[in-house]
Amino acid sequence: MIQLQILSGKMAGNNQVVRHFPFRIGRAAGCEMQLEDDGVCGDHLTFEFQPQAGFILRAAPNAFVAVNEQPQTSLRLRNGDVISFGAVKMQFWLAAPQQRGLRLRELFVWAVLVAVTVFQIILIYRLSQPL
Repeated sequence: MIQLQILSGKMAGNNQVVRHFPFRIGRAAGCEMQLEDDGVCGDHLTFEFQPQAGFILRAAPNAFVAVNEQPQTSLRLRNGDVISFGAVKMQFWLAAPQQRGLRLRELFVWAVLVAVTVFQIILIYRLSQPL
């Protein structure tokens, strides 16, 4: 649902696609994304999804997080926001949606077309026969 593009730090250049929330980032073993960069706390920040509000970033108490160079403790994120904490800088993006497979629908349409064609051939054959 979201993509985090890591701009600086030890994992710079990597992308992380997040599909399950809450998503925690920090040094702790229980975090979904573990970062060993300078200035990153055990459980530094959390991404949450709230259907009415959107994607929310929450900083842990006593943890510094800046969004677009402005210090924040809790904030609704927008596409393209740059999040800075410790030696890490990452950019928040909405991830590309997954396209559902259309094979079953396509197979159904082709089956209907074949059935209609066969029915028409049978109908034409019967109507062309003398009584």
